[in-house]
Amino acid sequence: MPLSTASAVTLTYAIGYPIGALAVAEMSPMAVLVLRFGFAAVILASWALLARASWPRGAQFGHVIVAGLLIQAVQFCCLYEALLLGASAVLCAVVIAMNPVMTAILATLFLREPLGRLRVVALVLGVIAVLAACARRLMGMHGVDPVMLLLVVGLLGLSAGGVYQQRFCAGVDFRTMSAVQNCVAFVPAAGLAMLTPFAVHDAAKAAAAVAGMVLLNATLAVSIYLRAISIHGAAAVAMLFAIIPAAAAVLSWLMLGQRPDVGVGIGLLVGGLACWLNSRAANRRRAAKPSPQPEFAPAAPDMVSCSATN
Repeated sequence: MPLSTASAVTLTYAIGYPIGALAVAEMSPMAVLVLRFGFAAVILASWALLARASWPRGAQFGHVIVAGLLIQAVQFCCLYEALLLGASAVLCAVVIAMNPVMTAILATLFLREPLGRLRVVALVLGVIAVLAACARRLMGMHGVDPVMLLLVVGLLGLSAGGVYQQRFCAGVDFRTMSAVQNCVAFVPAAGLAMLTPFAVHDAAKAAAAVAGMVLLNATLAVSIYLRAISIHGAAAVAMLFAIIPAAAAVLSWLMLGQRPDVGVGIGLLVGGLACWLNSRAANRRRAAKPSPQPEFAPAAPDMVSCSATN
């Protein structure tokens, strides 16, 4: 993969975390999501109509809805509530970046894909990375940390949605799928927005953050990410999960002044190693097949699977 492509995917994916944190700091998280899902749905649906892309129908349409609820609604509702409760953007990035590892585990359980030693090691390292990244919070909490529960549920939603999508939504155009998924996610976000307090602290900053989130993450990141997968393969793109949290950490430092602590730093390194091992395992499994099958790409921000606070 050329450096320019890898850099573009990494930057557009990683910048969603600090932008999401900025938006939540200036506006109620569910209101942010209503705007995010609403504008993204309009943009992606318009793109799909202009491109005359085919839309899912019948049972396949229902499967796209289920995948959208998991990938978009569950992931982002949990993620943005965690940001509201004090989770740093880089902590969110470390946990959500375990998606390729968690997806491999779920694919083994439900799609009967082989796990292998490398992926077992990657799973163990992934758990260590998450524990290290949130060690400071866990030691400071006297009981269950709601932030970690939210992030883990968000990760499970993203990974389970990706596996479900791989199983039931193969062949659906990514533009129409993303448009439908954003429309579906809009509904629970709007419901939660009506049930929770609404507040706007700085309208100008909130508008800028939401605009950046929709344009950079929900649309541009989707396009670059999926084009990279189509040209270079899912395994190569999955390797970028090893560096996306580090990029998010640098961007969060520059944009928010959030400096990672020692635990988060360890989580970044160990998590990167876990993602790298997972990608190596995927490469080996694909190379061992006499007739290579299209490999599932880990869910990414606002797309067929695209995710990130973004």
